[in-house]
Amino acid sequence: MNILISGAGVAGPAAAFWLQRYGFMTTVVERAPALRSDGFAVDFRGSAHIGVLTRMGILDDVRAIQTNMGTQNVISATGKTLASLPSEFMSGEVEVLRGELSHLLYERTKDNTEYVFGDHITGLSETPGGVDVTFAHAAPRTFDLVIGADGLHSGVRSVAFGEESRFSRFHDYYLAGFATPNYLGLENRGVMYNEPGKGVMFSAGKRSTGALLVFASSERGFDRLPADEQKQLVAETFAEVGWETARFVEAMWQAPDFYFDSISTIHMPGYTSGRITLLGDAGYGATCGGMGTGAAIVCAYVLAGELARADYRTAFGRYESLVRDYVTNCQKSAERAGSFLAPRTRRAIWTRNKMYRLLGMPAMTNMFNKMTTKAASNIALPSYDEVCPARPASQS
Repeated sequence: MNILISGAGVAGPAAAFWLQRYGFMTTVVERAPALRSDGFAVDFRGSAHIGVLTRMGILDDVRAIQTNMGTQNVISATGKTLASLPSEFMSGEVEVLRGELSHLLYERTKDNTEYVFGDHITGLSETPGGVDVTFAHAAPRTFDLVIGADGLHSGVRSVAFGEESRFSRFHDYYLAGFATPNYLGLENRGVMYNEPGKGVMFSAGKRSTGALLVFASSERGFDRLPADEQKQLVAETFAEVGWETARFVEAMWQAPDFYFDSISTIHMPGYTSGRITLLGDAGYGATCGGMGTGAAIVCAYVLAGELARADYRTAFGRYESLVRDYVTNCQKSAERAGSFLAPRTRRAIWTRNKMYRLLGMPAMTNMFNKMTTKAASNIALPSYDEVCPARPASQS
């Protein structure tokens, strides 16, 4: 079968990795002109995440590029530490930069997968023999199946299932992220400063430093503004915020990798429509806090394995039944991400910091890690060795 995958972030190449191993022909189309090198840090935790990375033969490669981030301190306006969070709280068992992970998966798939950059799907028309696909630039083509792995604002989902507004749930927060100089001289550490309804986070790793600004707002539509208007909105929102905030806002204007979005989650009644299916954030994503990258890796493994095992109708049904409860549970933490990062009142900030101090205690840290690991591991990974036995990394 010839399968088209939309999106060359993480979910798409992860699906291509397994599909090409099972003998499928794969094409990945990506709207960006090249692989993205930017993006937040993403983490893996628990037996399912680590288990799939192990089966892929890339766990050692992932560990080789991990950020090695240490503690994150919650601070006052004068820089005094109010609470400290252990690295496992924010970074899981292994944390990497999203762009570096994308490059790793691309290198593992490029020899057997056709990558088309600078283009995107504009139309999908299912026929008895496949899906006729039109593109913004390339000539039309026909594929047996189409996988939408193109993120929270999926174009495939819009074309095949309907407008994003039907499936997106806004959680009354926005965030902006961008690279900055290491003004604070931190090394493998992060800090967080809060005022009511606003959060300023800065982290410095071995290969990247960046700021994340989060603010509460019930007004919809800011995520659809042009980037210069979004920057102006952020500047106005954080104009009176203390600590080093003004410094980071100033750096935002020169940042080449500015990212802005609402904190939202995607809720679909079904992930498939005929020969088209959704994978990762496109089908069940969250802006942050939902373990989306780990879930995408796991679900790509399941989707490809089921396609190798049965006809696409059976495979799509099995895929959805196997992953739905898993991804739904992962999403629950994402719904609280905004209030976690930027509590709306001073009392809520005080309460959150008190909780942080408790979580910093070894016994509580272990308990919390078990809770987050439980959500990340709450799926029994099928074995697909009968269709293609697991192979060491050198043979992948």
